[in-house]
Amino acid sequence: MDIITKSISNFYRRRQRIVESYGKYLVDLQREQLWYLLKSAEKTEWGLQHGYRSIRNYADFVQRVPLQSYDTLKPWIERMINGERNILWPSYTKWFAKSSGTTNDKSKYIPVTPDILDTCHYRGGYDTTGLYLRNHPESRFFTKKSLILGGSHSPLPLNHHAHCGDLSAVLLQNIPSYVNLIRVPAKQIILMDEWEAKISAIVEHTWNRRIGSLSGIPSWMLSLIKAILQKAGRETLTEVWPDLEVFFHGGISFEPYRMAYEMLIPSDKMHYMETYNASEGFFGIQDDPADQAMLLMIDYGIFYEFISVNETVHVQTDSPTVVPLEEVKMCENYAMVISTNGGLWRYMIGDTIRFTSLFPHKFVISGRTTHFINAFGEELVVDNAEKAILIACRETGAEVNAYTAAALFLLDKGKGRHQWLIEFDRLPASINEFARILDGALQSLNSDYEAKRYREMSLQAPEIITAHEGVFFKWLKMKGKLGGQHKIPRLSNNREIIDELLALNGLNG
Repeated sequence: MDIITKSISNFYRRRQRIVESYGKYLVDLQREQLWYLLKSAEKTEWGLQHGYRSIRNYADFVQRVPLQSYDTLKPWIERMINGERNILWPSYTKWFAKSSGTTNDKSKYIPVTPDILDTCHYRGGYDTTGLYLRNHPESRFFTKKSLILGGSHSPLPLNHHAHCGDLSAVLLQNIPSYVNLIRVPAKQIILMDEWEAKISAIVEHTWNRRIGSLSGIPSWMLSLIKAILQKAGRETLTEVWPDLEVFFHGGISFEPYRMAYEMLIPSDKMHYMETYNASEGFFGIQDDPADQAMLLMIDYGIFYEFISVNETVHVQTDSPTVVPLEEVKMCENYAMVISTNGGLWRYMIGDTIRFTSLFPHKFVISGRTTHFINAFGEELVVDNAEKAILIACRETGAEVNAYTAAALFLLDKGKGRHQWLIEFDRLPASINEFARILDGALQSLNSDYEAKRYREMSLQAPEIITAHEGVFFKWLKMKGKLGGQHKIPRLSNNREIIDELLALNGLNG
């Protein structure tokens, strides 16, 4: 570690010790978050309506505050957008994160209060750097530039009271000035509205810089890396940026892209670290390089609750069983429910996670409550799909750029199959063999899928359709969703998305 990085690293020691104590103090820390939230919001309209001042324990909180969705909070959020104060959270909120809206064109505006910026999103970035430096004492992190790819559009005014943008754009607009000392490219470039022009500008301004770290979504960063290589006339990124040491990634699973990154960055000094920073809050950091699970961050002004996916997705019960963090179990898929200092109360964000350890609580993202296939009782979630795709790629030498899957009903046979549209960067020698391995992997990962595939009781073998190059890019462009936090929905329980993509694929044929 160089002198500059070593000196700055000393400032992270205290937070590192606090994070390392999560397992010991988890219950106390989470109750502190709840009391802090209730006390802060007791004089807001929401707090007054729900009697926050007289809440004495967690059971009171559950009884007073029903589970919320965006639709139930939307009238309150609209009042905040129109400049009203002390609605869901004390004082005035200027910034709102516009959700990507991957399943429909409806926009959601998540309040980004000054409190959640400071104690959650920026603390998450601080802790990510601190944990990375703890794990890699040889780092020269602060002597090189950090390339951050995010913010698909400049923030726009919603009215004369409020502004919106995707989360990365909001964070960049409010980022502490000292971060800009090591960050590239310039703000006016990273916030350009037109994605393809922005990529070109980033390439021109960074390809010959001394880049040490990357931050962004794997799929979009891969597009930038390929453009950098084309500009530099090189085969690998280590030839262009020999000082590159880490990629902080999030937004989608890294596994389908891991092989491509390892080929383009063939260095044993390159590290990969996952974070989970959503519009609603910063939730997780991969704290151990040898473990792909992330540590749940429990002192960021967020109180966590969880609902078994069996109740939220497949049973659709009106009153699901909700448990606090200390009561979750390992290896079960849970939908996340959060209360935050951004003004979200018992809010179901739509993401599902599975805990891999308890005290401290570590987890992997298993999917979304809206992104799954359960047409035949197979209960296939995104986590299954990501792992199976990776296995099929490794065994066939294929590389997958993007994919989506949905059920296809064969009414004449009284059963169906899963239809996969896959865009390959490198085709397998045999699509049939890729499909066979994918099917076998899914059966090994998901007993419900395996049961439905048994003697093709309900499910026939999956069908794979090869997508023409750029089909998913065209679909995103058509939807106005290029760049930033936008991504292709991996699984869908209806055929709306895959049918649109198949239509585009046919036009390319």
